[in-house]
Amino acid sequence: SVRDNNVIRKLAAYIILGINEDGRKEVLSIQIGENESSKYWLSVLNELKNRGVVDILILCADGLTGIKESIAVAFPNTEYQRCIVHQVRNTLKYVPDKDKKQFAADLKTIYHAPSEEIGYDRMKNVTEKWQEHYPNAMKSWSTNWDVISPIFKFSADVRKVIYTTNAIESLNSTYRRLNRQRSVFPSDTALLKALYLATFEATKKWSLPLRNWGKVYGELSIMYEGRLQ
Repeated sequence: SVRDNNVIRKLAAYIILGINEDGRKEVLSIQIGENESSKYWLSVLNELKNRGVVDILILCADGLTGIKESIAVAFPNTEYQRCIVHQVRNTLKYVPDKDKKQFAADLKTIYHAPSEEIGYDRMKNVTEKWQEHYPNAMKSWSTNWDVISPIFKFSADVRKVIYTTNAIESLNSTYRRLNRQRSVFPSDTALLKALYLATFEATKKWSLPLRNWGKVYGELSIMYEGRLQ
């Protein structure tokens, strides 16, 4: 919440978290959100490019409005992967608590499938199984299959890097604490400074590369030949 001419507005903050060639996590950007659109995301990606980001192999994000089109323009060789965690959460919104555990277990069989073909078959089976009770729950899986499916060509180690959100959840808990400590920020700049300082403190302990990074790096260097130096 930010005060603007004595009016309190709710603003979103977008955090871009990257993994560099050494397998270390970095917060690359903190943006105080405007309206989501292709134009907005293109300006964000162009800023990254202007600051020195040369290439992105895989960009994992929720279904943000216009982001897919913007990636295609700013980084045409980048693969857009729909965030599996968000995909699952968005699906389970349609499911009451009594069936959530079983439904989540069924969804896990999809994104843990050994191949895209088997994953697609399982997605169809899960849709059919729950169609009568929750007809809208699985619609986004078939609609977004083209951006869900890139994950299937990777091994389990690389998949974990793509859909594990521990670092993101840890950062989000830091930002939520910040929000609880101060209910209204006096300006956009004050909010940005507070987010920056909180991020600086939260990322001090990010001193080690990701687990099994050597194996992950080897696989990525084959999958994206010539793009990892």
